[in-house]
Amino acid sequence: MQAAAPAWAPPIVSSASAVSSRPRRGARAGAGAVRCELAASAPSSAAGSLAPRWAQRTVVIPPQRRGCHLITPKIVNGIRDDLSEFKCGMAHLFLQHTSASLTINENYDSDVQFDTETFLSRIVPEGPSAPWRHTIEGPDDMPAHIKSSMFGCALTIPITDGRLNMGTWQGIWLCEHRDYATPRQIVITLNGI
Repeated sequence: MQAAAPAWAPPIVSSASAVSSRPRRGARAGAGAVRCELAASAPSSAAGSLAPRWAQRTVVIPPQRRGCHLITPKIVNGIRDDLSEFKCGMAHLFLQHTSASLTINENYDSDVQFDTETFLSRIVPEGPSAPWRHTIEGPDDMPAHIKSSMFGCALTIPITDGRLNMGTWQGIWLCEHRDYATPRQIVITLNGI
C-alpha cells in the first residue's frame, strides 16, 4: 500500500509521462510560446528525467550603495548549474532581510533605477522631521523597513528550458534601502521537471 503524498508536495509524475514543448494552438509564430505539459505517451525510460526535482542555493550580494541594483547576472551565475537541469519549473527568490527588497523591472536604462530610488525617497520621508518612532539604527531605519514592505522580499520566475523565462527588458533588482548596507543573502529555490 502506497502512502498518500501530503497536500503541499509536488505532483508525482508517472512512469508514462513526458514533457511537450509544442506551441499552444493559436500562439503567434515565433513568439517563443512553450507549453510544459505531461503527456501520457512517453516511453518508461524517460520517467527518471521527468521526476520532479528541487534545488536550493544561497547567493550573497556584496554591500551595495543605497538605490536599485540590477543583479540578474549574479543570480544566474549563482544557480547556473542547477538551472540547466530544469526543462519546466519555477524559481523562487527570497531575500532574508527587512531593509532591502527585490523587484523585477527595466534592465536596460539605468535612469529607471535612479528614478525609482528618487520616487521611494520622496514617498517615504526620513530625517528629523519624519514621524517615525523606530530609529534604533539611524534615520534610514524605519524608511528602509517601509520600502522593503512596498516591494517585498520574494519573487517567483518561470523556468523554461534551463533559463529564467523573463521578458526581454526585465531584470532582477536588489533595492538597497540603507545608507550603510551589509551583504544581502538571497535563497533561491528551484523546482520543476
